[in-house]
Amino acid sequence: MKEQALALRLDDPGASSKRYEVYSDHRWNIKGIHISANWLFLKYMQPFKKWGPYREMRGSEWFEVFDILQRHDARLTVAVTATWVVDKNRLIPFNQRFPEEAAALKEGMQQGLIEIANHGLTHCVLQDNLFKPKLFEGNRQYHREFWDWLPLELHEEHIQRSQEILQSFFETDVVTFVPPGNVYNEATLEIAMRYGLRYLSCQTTPGSSNSLLVLGNENTIPFHDRELVLYGVDWLDKLLTNHSETDFGFVRELGSQKVPGN
Repeated sequence: MKEQALALRLDDPGASSKRYEVYSDHRWNIKGIHISANWLFLKYMQPFKKWGPYREMRGSEWFEVFDILQRHDARLTVAVTATWVVDKNRLIPFNQRFPEEAAALKEGMQQGLIEIANHGLTHCVLQDNLFKPKLFEGNRQYHREFWDWLPLELHEEHIQRSQEILQSFFETDVVTFVPPGNVYNEATLEIAMRYGLRYLSCQTTPGSSNSLLVLGNENTIPFHDRELVLYGVDWLDKLLTNHSETDFGFVRELGSQKVPGN
């Protein structure tokens, strides 16, 4: 009998940040002169690059993931970004940009293996195409979507559109909100509640809110599609093997257990 109940959460399917978020945190100090690996091509190269670029997961890889989940009697929350950003004026819905992957995820959801969560509309700042790579600096800060210096009307537009896209394609209620880069404010959560979101799952302090139930990452193991792309789906198999005494469920189930009366 498994002893502990946790949620397993994978972020970033559909997010164009995997292509455009390019930066390095490597620095050199040569005789008092600070040199950053964010210059030109260096941030694209190992061992300097910190995040992208990397490719999107394939539908066939998701079916391998489903086999692994079934073998370990585990379930997975998948936080999907609703559109792929080409530029500030062109957003492609996830199911249109990646139809094979979207169909695979829908099948996994219908089998009861995955929960679809909301990971924003764009995962990035569209204004002036700030999300695009820079020549002499990184762009990590622009790959968060709900900054407090962006208008709340924009927060609402992104939450409304992302909910419409995800709920329409997956034909399910999406109730878990995973703000990209753990960036949000209380007003963001109030907007999210109006569009059916109920649980906040990200790196933040768990506690009460006037709107969503703030779960943080407590009792959750979060990771990204990046791990499975770079290291293979066996990475997930090893993770679950190392937690063989853990009962992995959905984030929404953790949330419902914390709601009074449930």
